[in-house]
Amino acid sequence: MDYIRVTKENLENEHICCAISNNKDAQVASKKAWLADRFDDGLVFLKSVERGKCFIEYIPAENAWNPLEADGYMYIDCLWVSGSFKGHGYSNDLLGACIEDSRAKGKKGLCILCAAKKKPFLADPKYLKYKGFSVCDEADNGIQLWYLPFSPDAEPPKLKECARHPHTDRKGYVLFYTNQCPFNAKYVPIVEQTAREHGIPFHAVHIESKEAAQNAPTPVTTYALFLDGRYLTNEQMNDAKFLKLVSQNQGENTK
Repeated sequence: MDYIRVTKENLENEHICCAISNNKDAQVASKKAWLADRFDDGLVFLKSVERGKCFIEYIPAENAWNPLEADGYMYIDCLWVSGSFKGHGYSNDLLGACIEDSRAKGKKGLCILCAAKKKPFLADPKYLKYKGFSVCDEADNGIQLWYLPFSPDAEPPKLKECARHPHTDRKGYVLFYTNQCPFNAKYVPIVEQTAREHGIPFHAVHIESKEAAQNAPTPVTTYALFLDGRYLTNEQMNDAKFLKLVSQNQGENTK
């Protein structure tokens, strides 16, 4: 498999794997705009030359859009290999390239968000453990910070205090999200409209800066949905999934 690094110079001409469409598509446009602003912060987007979900995206942890204390580490935003690409060692290739690049840049190691059991849009804990990662911190909602140190004496990274106890004071459904995930450009407005049509209290908080992301009340900032202050999920939703979730929570409240 051949790989290509997406940069400012070739961004407009390359597909971005997680949202394959033309540049006029809202999902593609939002993701590419977000990437364009991150390259100067040291972000690397390495992908297969083939069209499909086979890529790794990482950035110096000081510039990550997550509430971390991980100076000197490289933070992996996303390592995604799916469909026909699975089972061919491409995840190993991409992670290996990230490790080599991070070592060359003098980093202490890698870190990434995960959970004890696989959650949508988060890394697979079984794979991380197989590759030598281990848990170094955990929030109340079960989201874990895993790391791979390059030396045994490297101080482990950790979550910021604001992210250890995910909570919001606002009532109803509250969604924190960024444009790091291209699907939000399409589906967040759909969920907002669905909530209005059904009279469901819903408030979307669009995180638009690194500073806001690094002080968010949740480890996962790409998509974090709360209900009456309680964290629910990081899984992106369309209208049907959202209404199903609302129905489930109404049922729980009537028990």
